[in-house]
Amino acid sequence: IYIRGIIEFTSYCRNDCLYCGLRRSNARAQRYRLDAEEIMECCAEGYEAGFRTFVLQGGEDAYFDDDRMCELVHAIRVTYPDCAITLSLGERSAESYRRLRDAGADRYLLRHESASPEHYARLHPPAQRLDSRMRCLEELKRLGYQTGCGCMVGSPYQTAAELAQDMAFMSAFKPEMIGIGPFIPHKDTPFGVYPAGSVELTLFMLSLCRIMLPRVLLPATTALGTLDGSGRKRGVLAGANVIMPNLSPRAVRRKYLLYDNKSITGDDAAESIELLRGHMADIGYNLVLGRGDYSPSR
Repeated sequence: IYIRGIIEFTSYCRNDCLYCGLRRSNARAQRYRLDAEEIMECCAEGYEAGFRTFVLQGGEDAYFDDDRMCELVHAIRVTYPDCAITLSLGERSAESYRRLRDAGADRYLLRHESASPEHYARLHPPAQRLDSRMRCLEELKRLGYQTGCGCMVGSPYQTAAELAQDMAFMSAFKPEMIGIGPFIPHKDTPFGVYPAGSVELTLFMLSLCRIMLPRVLLPATTALGTLDGSGRKRGVLAGANVIMPNLSPRAVRRKYLLYDNKSITGDDAAESIELLRGHMADIGYNLVLGRGDYSPSR
């Protein structure tokens, strides 16, 4: 099981997705930005603990423009040349993706959320379009990123046919990474009154992804662990092979709330890596302290 250290470095976002606690219309969201020095400190702590992949994740924050992000990515690349750098920054221009790749980024996570245009439109305001997201995914692949897409399971209005549409899209796109987790409502969003997605259906979708794309990098997500205390273990048993403990400073972990009741303790925290190692050993798996790159021939 590969581990990645996730750094949630900004909770500002220009978007207004109806399901997300960081949406710009949420006046109750606690906003913060980590500066470059704080981010590098997170990397230093993670490297010392054995992490060899850093995942920089944040809202679509205009403050972190191409110049700032490229400088940051370059600094991580120079300081930790043996590590992989994964970005999860949302939709950006083709030129932005190219510059970030040239600066040293290896991977990019951009969940498509729904391959159905009709369903995608019910989850987002009109300014956000599925065709724009799909163009971004194609551009990331063209530039040579290890590219990740994915969807929520049990989001409002979702049908079984739309989940099948997601599977068909991922089968054709052949991502190197897939991020799938259950929908969990956030009380301060328009979808705050909707029920959470099914853990069982999420596990079923993970197992289908593993069968469909045997080499794909597939995380057991924090959302799965939030809904089920054994969710991480069950995710691995269903086919997941990646876990992403949190390297963010403890002071901000409770502020990066995409959904309510986010799990931020135990095996979600980088400082508990030995606890995570023990949990994986309980079910017959070992943690791998390495980059854990996608390998089509592995």
